[in-house]
Amino acid sequence: MPIAGPRASRAVEPGAEVVVRATGLVKWFGDVTALDGLDLEVRRGEVHGFLGPNGAGKSTTIRILLGLMRKSGGEMRLFGKDPWHGSAPLHRRLAYVPGDVTLWPGLSGGQCIDVLAQVHGGIRADRREELIERFDFDPTKRARDYSKGNRQKVSLIAALAADVEFVVLDEPTSGLDPLMEQAFQEIIRERAAEGITVLLSSHILAEVEALADRVTIVRRGKTVTTGTLAELRRHTRTKIHAVTEQLPRFDGVAGVVNLEVEDHGAGFEARLSVDADVLGDVVGRLHAAGVDTLTVAPPSLDELFLHAYTDTYSGQESRQGSPA
Repeated sequence: MPIAGPRASRAVEPGAEVVVRATGLVKWFGDVTALDGLDLEVRRGEVHGFLGPNGAGKSTTIRILLGLMRKSGGEMRLFGKDPWHGSAPLHRRLAYVPGDVTLWPGLSGGQCIDVLAQVHGGIRADRREELIERFDFDPTKRARDYSKGNRQKVSLIAALAADVEFVVLDEPTSGLDPLMEQAFQEIIRERAAEGITVLLSSHILAEVEALADRVTIVRRGKTVTTGTLAELRRHTRTKIHAVTEQLPRFDGVAGVVNLEVEDHGAGFEARLSVDADVLGDVVGRLHAAGVDTLTVAPPSLDELFLHAYTDTYSGQESRQGSPA
């Protein structure tokens, strides 16, 4: 479960300005295809989760987005511009937190924050001090003496205190303990409420579930699916556990699977999984049977992730084999 609990997705208008648009993005490294027609759209004002296993193409996409790597094909637009050409003015509008932070060993943490903030285009001093306190960070130590978690805090403070429109987070909480992970989630929620746009790439699905308005799932350089969690859940099943006074009947309901009913003498205990389009019908039938207790559990992001992979790729790979 998410550390700070799942956040209800904010409504981001479909017509909102698009901050990032990748269309048919391709990247080759010699004979290796890292991106194979990937699509990604991040709208202004949203927290967008970017998911996939190691090697899926997430970091390659982010490097192209930041103008650090040239695409082999397709299109990438950041604020409507090609980030490979003239990236400097674009970088003044964004901040970036990598998953593995390298600092200047002879500088103090506070000095490193200020140097990174200048790269981001400036920093708000009041927010800088607030984040130092909330992340329980000592800025006086030399960077060479910091743990991985403290190096990560330097990058997070510099990015989240910057006066920018867009924040790119690539595995941002690597090395943070659970308490600092919770602080991170609270700060992202606050910045999102202020209107900044966030692209969050993470392998911690609970973290994305707690923060993201929409998610894009990628595998082997291709987009598997994209949408809000509610939209993705429409294509999966909800688990139900109910205790009823009478035997519940589901005759003619095609979307009920894994049905188990036990007669306890004083009542019936039912466990089942239900397709989204018949959920209302099933709940109605349970109430008609006299509900004592009812638990309805929509699929977690972990389950959506696995569902997207198995449904989209398992049959395809069994026919074609894995790509080289």
